[in-house]
Amino acid sequence: MTETATDSAIADRYRDPAIVSLAATSPVVEHQLRHRSVRSFLADPVSDDQLTAIVAAASSAPTSSNLQTWSVVAVREPGRKERLARLAGDQAFIEEAPLFLLWVADLSRARGLAAAAGGGVRVAATDYLESLFLGVIDASLAAQNAIVAAESLGLGTVCVGGARNHPEEIAAELALPDGAFVVFGLAVGVPDPDERAGVKPRLPPSVVLHHETYAAPSAEEIAAYDQRLNAYNAAHGLGGGWSERVLARLVGPASMAGRHRLRSQLQRLGFPSR
Repeated sequence: MTETATDSAIADRYRDPAIVSLAATSPVVEHQLRHRSVRSFLADPVSDDQLTAIVAAASSAPTSSNLQTWSVVAVREPGRKERLARLAGDQAFIEEAPLFLLWVADLSRARGLAAAAGGGVRVAATDYLESLFLGVIDASLAAQNAIVAAESLGLGTVCVGGARNHPEEIAAELALPDGAFVVFGLAVGVPDPDERAGVKPRLPPSVVLHHETYAAPSAEEIAAYDQRLNAYNAAHGLGGGWSERVLARLVGPASMAGRHRLRSQLQRLGFPSR
């Protein structure tokens, strides 16, 4: 790896003149710095061998107590992708991507073990909020490993939180058992080189990294980041800085695309979360 390549990657990630290089780096860090969301894909398929490698990487992620409370559903069939795209916010790239992965918080396997053991064996801990967290965290860690693996194979990805817009309908579409729900989706495919997109600048380390105790960011740091992100968005035909988008996205139930009902929906899907 050349110094120029690394400096370019860190510069793209932050777009901050105060952050121009990394003293410690590696090919893996370089790879991660260049991550971007891909929403336009070529028609090339994702092979079974590629999918196997992606899932192997996902299975190598940390999991609490080796409980492995996650699953993933791979969808390629066009009709099912079309239905899932509609349920996930009418996002056309879901249909366009050759592979759509649905990452599942899955407590059903543990409950199945108890049922198979018989004799009144119970896994009552799966009824509690902590176990919901276990499934969500396990699925998220596995998916992040999968993203890095997919990109290393020349593929592009984008996470789809819209899979939580209609969790019961999506669970029915995927024939999920009680105690399983989709945390988010991941569209996967060969990136279209003509897509107008880039590496989106992130908040600087001075805002997200805290030493020993938490320190709130200064107004100046946030304003400077807003300016950088606004410039990036303008260059890609978008509008607004970071603060504006955060406030609009979190204003209330009306901005949540139906996800304000998630607690009651999860209860019906087998997650009482006591």
